[in-house]
Amino acid sequence: MNDASTSVAADPLVLYGETFQSRLLLGTARYPSPSVMEAALRRAKPAMVTASLRRQGVVTADTSNGFWELLKKLGIPVLPNTAGCHSMQEVITTAQMAREVFSTDWIKLELIGDDYTLQPDTLNLVEVASHLIKDGFKVLPYCTEDLVLCRKLVDVGCQAVMPWAAPIGTGKGPINPYAMRLLRERLDVPMIVDAGLGLPSHACQVMEWGYDGVLLNTAVALAQDPLMMAGAFADAVQAGRSAHRGGVMAEQDAAQPSTPVLGTPFWHHAEH
Repeated sequence: MNDASTSVAADPLVLYGETFQSRLLLGTARYPSPSVMEAALRRAKPAMVTASLRRQGVVTADTSNGFWELLKKLGIPVLPNTAGCHSMQEVITTAQMAREVFSTDWIKLELIGDDYTLQPDTLNLVEVASHLIKDGFKVLPYCTEDLVLCRKLVDVGCQAVMPWAAPIGTGKGPINPYAMRLLRERLDVPMIVDAGLGLPSHACQVMEWGYDGVLLNTAVALAQDPLMMAGAFADAVQAGRSAHRGGVMAEQDAAQPSTPVLGTPFWHHAEH
């Protein structure tokens, strides 16, 4: 095992007591073809892949469905989500269906409050998260970078939160760095940046800030070469994590010499 592999194995992502060797999670929508998606997922080796029952259609274990069969073949854990749900009851029903189909208690909680920005319904998110947790789900809530909201989600039992960097699919990267860095400083639970990342450098940046992982879809699926971009994001996430663990130098206002001055050059002593 090389040094990079050893470092990853020694520093797993831990969510709800389960360990994952990758800190990258990927979505499964908008790829040019199933074969391109498969190649990208194999290259990135994500911790989990997200999938929406509402978008793909409900299947059961004995139902033939190429999409689900592909995910099973890859052997990557599936994180069902409640994408497209606009009410608490829709979320609860979709989550319960997902648990039945996938035999998993994991759920990515999405409760949409605005169709244009796909911003979460922050007023009802905590209540529905609390309901799902009491029902035995391991809830990963998609939320904004609001500190009070994230704290309340933790208070009702969420062992991790997933704040956005920017609205879904925009690729703008962190649009509120101050709030995101403050959030990271104030909460001790694992946090995964979900949505709005467009460049591998965006992923690297939030990992440098101390975020525990990133979840993205569009930036890979709509890249000119999704396979290459999947690899770039996987590498960037690991680079950012290593930088955070290594300890970033303090920023300085004035230039600081990087080479020590061992003596005064002899010509400074020459007679004029």
